[in-house]
Amino acid sequence: MNELMERKKVKDEYKWSIEDLFESDEKWQEAYDEVKAGLKEFDKYRGRLTAGNLADCLKLRDDIMLLGQKVCVYAGLKANEDSAQSFYQELNSKSDGLIALMGSATAFIEPEILSMDEKSLKRDDLKLYSHYIEDILRSREHILSADKEEILAKVYEISASPSNIFYMLNNADIAFPDIADSKGEKHALTHGTYVSCLESPDRELRKNAFNALYDTYFKQKNTLGAIYSSSVKADVFGAGVRNYNSSLEAALSANNIPTKVYKNLIEAVNKHLPLLHRYIALRKKALGLDDLDMYDIYTPIVEDINTEKSYDEAKKTVLEALKPMGEEYCQKLSSALNEERWVDIYENKGKRSGAYSWGAYGCHPFVSLNYNNTIDSMFTLAHEMGHAMHSHYTWSTQPFIYGDYTIFVAEVASTVNEALLMEHLLKTTKDIKEKKYLINYFMEQFRGTVFRQTMFAEFELMTHEKAEKGEALTFDGMSDIYRRLNEKYYGRDINSSNEKISFEWARIPHFYTAFYVYQYATGFSAAIALSQKILNENGAEDYIGFLKGGSSKYSIDLLKGAGVDMTGTEAVENAMKVFEGLIDEFEKLM
Repeated sequence: MNELMERKKVKDEYKWSIEDLFESDEKWQEAYDEVKAGLKEFDKYRGRLTAGNLADCLKLRDDIMLLGQKVCVYAGLKANEDSAQSFYQELNSKSDGLIALMGSATAFIEPEILSMDEKSLKRDDLKLYSHYIEDILRSREHILSADKEEILAKVYEISASPSNIFYMLNNADIAFPDIADSKGEKHALTHGTYVSCLESPDRELRKNAFNALYDTYFKQKNTLGAIYSSSVKADVFGAGVRNYNSSLEAALSANNIPTKVYKNLIEAVNKHLPLLHRYIALRKKALGLDDLDMYDIYTPIVEDINTEKSYDEAKKTVLEALKPMGEEYCQKLSSALNEERWVDIYENKGKRSGAYSWGAYGCHPFVSLNYNNTIDSMFTLAHEMGHAMHSHYTWSTQPFIYGDYTIFVAEVASTVNEALLMEHLLKTTKDIKEKKYLINYFMEQFRGTVFRQTMFAEFELMTHEKAEKGEALTFDGMSDIYRRLNEKYYGRDINSSNEKISFEWARIPHFYTAFYVYQYATGFSAAIALSQKILNENGAEDYIGFLKGGSSKYSIDLLKGAGVDMTGTEAVENAMKVFEGLIDEFEKLM
């Protein structure tokens, strides 16, 4: 096993150009001090904000927040480079404190805007902020009197308790037993190793991992049932007291997403469940199993292939795959991957695990990888550069106030890149085994991102609707809902009635952020639709227009501008056609 290199020994060509944010730590400190001092400027507006001085106040906030963002990103990136460097961990801690200070110093602005007469805000000097102000005023009917808001603020601290309790139980208190494989060798079972165990070709290991994990959760059944029931009740309470028609409407209102988007997704995916059943049957046949169980749906169904792909090969392949985006996009992407050095490529001692894209307005995005020379890493490169190019186009086009994008569209650009890369590889690969591997990789994305996340979304809707009717939520009752959903989604060719899978809901952290997971399915569906338009309908120009939009419009409207209407079912329907085509092609290769 090769020992990881120390950060200081990594060549500059493999590291991101962090100096583009601040050329030195001393310059960072100067900016930090400037932001901290500048926060005092808000004192002259607090309690005295009017339509007449609002533009000046918002301009001040933009200027300070912009510099503060650079301060926080620099500290965070430096801390992520090497966790052993205490100096940068301290800088990161200081920047966390600065975020809190900025939030506190500017917290008065939006409540005071809400107290203003709407007509007074139709001023020429506020045109830049018109969409921002519109978005604030949109929530006016759900804002209560000052004394009630103060009480709610205190109550909401309590309403966060279920999430915090689940986090502590799931990450600190629950311990899984060691498990054995078919040869009797012991393996440690953790949250981190569970999926790798389910991906193992050793079925005995998969089964033992599955049983051990769920047996452990079952021992906490009453506690887990009470925690999630309390979380749902808190959602219902918050929605009701703020005069929303449902907890779903309350959750989706932040991004101005109509509830029909959520419900149409469930309806459209339910319509195409026979495709998932067909894929499960295909998986059963490929694995040669008489009885497929829930612990068999992650293990690869294609024989081992050579998935080695150097970083230079990956760059070349990704750039080739993204040519349909147009010359301007590809030139910028090439520059970002080479001379501009947006990417921190390889793992080093102390570097944060995983991959992500991050950055600050006024600079360029930064991408962290831990590239390991595999096809999977190549897809990760395409994915993260999708995020980065989204940020680049937004920052290059929009003013700071609109220089971000919502969670609803955050995964669209990354998934478009992955889809285009997949289409390119499927068209160009000559090796049958590799083609089968790629098709299965793509089919698993559909299963895990569209079908599974929609099933989660349907479970959340059902539990919240029960609570809204005043019905009790018990561990057994919620497990019965989940069992029936599993049977409906996965069909007859798998033992989806397995008693243990019926309480999978009890270990899903995302359920404590209500009605969040559906965005994975909608984002993936929108991305598939957009990638098909780019390839078949010369849709790159409209797509790049979407990338440039930031938050200057509501997410639904930005996607409509690119040709995808998520208020209907067409995007999901088109995604299902792609999924069906993959199944057809894989069956021909079997």
